[in-house]
Amino acid sequence: MSLSISPDEIVVAEQESATKQESAPALASPKRFAALSRATFFGGMAITVALFAFGAWQRRWIADDGLIVLRTVRNILAGNGPVFNADERVEANTSTAWTFIVWFFSWLTQARLEYVVLGVALGVSLLAIVFAMAGTARLYGGTSGQLLLPAGVLVYIALPPARDYATSGLESGLVICWVGLLWLLMMRWSQAKTVRIPALLALVFVAGLAPLIRPEATLIGVAALAMIFLAPMPQFRFGPIVLRALIVAVAGFVPVAYQIWRMGYYGLPYPNTAVAKDAGGAKWGQGMTYLWDLVGPYYLLIPLITLLAAGIGLAVSRGTFALPRSISAFRDWLRSPSAVVVMVLASGLLLTVYAVRVGGDFMHGRVLLTQLFLLLLPVAVVPIRLRAVRKADLSTGLLLLALLVSAGWAVYASATTAITTGTKIRASGIVDERIYYVLNTGHDHPILAEDYLDYPRMRAMVEGIQNTPNGGLLLNSPSFTFWYIVPPPEPIPPGGAGHTVYFLNLGMTSMNVPLDVRVIDPMGLAYPLAAHSDRLSDGRIGHDKSLYSDWVVVDAGMVDLHPWMPWYMDEKWVDQARVAMSCPDTQALLLSTRGELTRERFIHNLRHAMEFAKYRIDRVPKYEIERCGLVNPHPEPPR
Repeated sequence: MSLSISPDEIVVAEQESATKQESAPALASPKRFAALSRATFFGGMAITVALFAFGAWQRRWIADDGLIVLRTVRNILAGNGPVFNADERVEANTSTAWTFIVWFFSWLTQARLEYVVLGVALGVSLLAIVFAMAGTARLYGGTSGQLLLPAGVLVYIALPPARDYATSGLESGLVICWVGLLWLLMMRWSQAKTVRIPALLALVFVAGLAPLIRPEATLIGVAALAMIFLAPMPQFRFGPIVLRALIVAVAGFVPVAYQIWRMGYYGLPYPNTAVAKDAGGAKWGQGMTYLWDLVGPYYLLIPLITLLAAGIGLAVSRGTFALPRSISAFRDWLRSPSAVVVMVLASGLLLTVYAVRVGGDFMHGRVLLTQLFLLLLPVAVVPIRLRAVRKADLSTGLLLLALLVSAGWAVYASATTAITTGTKIRASGIVDERIYYVLNTGHDHPILAEDYLDYPRMRAMVEGIQNTPNGGLLLNSPSFTFWYIVPPPEPIPPGGAGHTVYFLNLGMTSMNVPLDVRVIDPMGLAYPLAAHSDRLSDGRIGHDKSLYSDWVVVDAGMVDLHPWMPWYMDEKWVDQARVAMSCPDTQALLLSTRGELTRERFIHNLRHAMEFAKYRIDRVPKYEIERCGLVNPHPEPPR
């Protein structure tokens, strides 16, 4: 199926005769006005994409979390599989599709990974705008008899976080690109006089990719698939029942196959990041703070309310929105543009509620971008009929007002800075991630891994590894100014005992060291032991797990005595951590990721993946010993 967009493709045939007479101005023939309409739409699309590209390029960067993706890609290219550390099967990236897309283009181009991910991220972000505008153009009947002018897309591209995460190395651009493509394909399906089976199967295949794009996108994909499944089926030689079965098979084959593989390979039913961040937890208060952190500083409600009013006025004036009154009418309504509009708006609202429930994120605006994109889709462009302008009706007045407000607000928002604290993290825990790293590295555009060597302590880490050929465990000092290196016990094996780095910033750390250096974090994004620790109720959002380093000394097999350990560590705690790690359930969890991947191991992981996902340990060793019913080597004296 071709994804190219031609002028003819966005013209709805049944509306041509009705609109040509009323839209052609007296000064021009219908053909000339049609050419003007198309030129206006495609010119507006080109200008919008160019503005977004310019704005995103001015703010180009790769986030520390974006570099985490590249560590996994490095391991795939090296033949170690989709893992973060070669000796542990951990899915450290939330978007499976993004990992493999970056890997594919890296393999294809053989270019430096940072440049590959920068180009691909920007490319899919720009495609998202094209798909959004094309889908909305179809919603309003194409370019026949009207001018389609950018509106909602201007609001999106003007928002600073949208431009920040158009590059960043994260999957944000891929998610909105998939949403835009699904929107366009759903509109084509809803308006087609005759639904062709290949096009239908292509649509359900794209919708079925939702959980691989990003886990919460499953809600959008399921909603789209439910509409298609329940709507009347097109003519099929084997009948509607077989066609529905074929739809289920095509939509589900890739995500179900990957899910089975994920559970057997990683021992979890979802990415390890969901365990580390306890994606099922609730932090409503923090979530509301996060929502207002995006909506408030930019006065985002102004364009949203204006565009909502314009959209409602447009639907009422054209009589295009009507709810079904019977079950049979409901099934027919499901294959209509208005049903698709309801689907994307409902998805945007529900995903907003979910983001608020889990507490949002620590990156300013990032996890609300998809929701905003969904809510703006029905008004990505708005139609202006010149005859209606001459009549000065209310709906057209609202549309013109929405255009003026969107354009004016976009100019204001594009120059606005919501967070001015720079390198200081506010009490809310939310930070302007790009500015934070720009200031901390001293680079206007931190893109390459070595740019992050100018982040505090990074060069010292690299030098510490180079200066300790026997290996060791690198622990950051409590003052965050230097590294302690805990040595391995003697005798030292040939070639050294290897290095382990225990640090929160996984991306910059892992991309500046060889793949044989184990890099793990106290939050657990790439470290199952930390990921399965209990969540801190008062921790910073997105960072509310912090495993004590006593566990890591034991896990890495390093010397557990003073003076080789840092002064702030307690030998008794390390002894207790060793006992706590002997808990049978904890050992079973670790074996699921570290044990040799045999057929038996795969099946065992597959059967117990849900249990592993729910398993939690207490980060305080003595309490974990008590929880597991073990014997404390240093019991407290009775009081």
